[in-house]
Amino acid sequence: MKVSCLIPCYNERKRIAQVLDVVVSTKYIEQVICVDDGSTDGTAEYIERNWPTVEVIRLLHNQGKTKAIKQGLKYVLHASLLMMDADLKGLKKSELEAALDAYKEYFEVDMIIMRRINSPWFVKWYRSDVLLSGERILQTADLRQVLKQRLKCYQLEVAINRYMLRHKKTVRWMPCSAMNTYKVDKLGVLHGSRKEFNMYVDIVNYVGFSHMCLQLASFTKKLHHQGTTAPAPKRQLYLKNYFS
Repeated sequence: MKVSCLIPCYNERKRIAQVLDVVVSTKYIEQVICVDDGSTDGTAEYIERNWPTVEVIRLLHNQGKTKAIKQGLKYVLHASLLMMDADLKGLKKSELEAALDAYKEYFEVDMIIMRRINSPWFVKWYRSDVLLSGERILQTADLRQVLKQRLKCYQLEVAINRYMLRHKKTVRWMPCSAMNTYKVDKLGVLHGSRKEFNMYVDIVNYVGFSHMCLQLASFTKKLHHQGTTAPAPKRQLYLKNYFS
């Protein structure tokens, strides 16, 4: 399995090293693309100087995460795609490789979401640790279909969720210890809180209240990955029982 990794970034020079140091050394990942979304802090130059194998796509102006992903998707080479946020803290290579191993092993799974298990209780309460996680492994072709829609900056993850539900795709989550950096930490309490509020307004406006409730109530289950040490027949039997 060869995987492309797509990372949008905007003014993440202080944080992106924690992500790239892990990603570039992870098995299966053959291509890493960073889309610099009009950064003004030298993020693109910093990446090019320290990780020469990483492809950097520069956007002249800040256009938001969804448009950055759409631009980067033009350069993706492989059928399997890992989406990553650039502002993660505490990303573990072992957890990332476990998720990639599972994606390779369980062919019936269309997408694996890396659930942010260390999120605050109020984030877990409305399931943003799963529904809005930016760490996802899926087929490049599926993401291309999702991006045929007109989406705003904050709507990408729930749009992917809705696509998977409507097309009866199999989605599972696996634990991830990494934490994202919240907007209040980047922008201050007032401006960051406003951004967070606008994000949830955009999300509900896009999917609608009833579908948002559906995602909150029933979207995705945990994948109890047993690892590749178990005999193949046992893994196949387990898979059959789990997805029935």
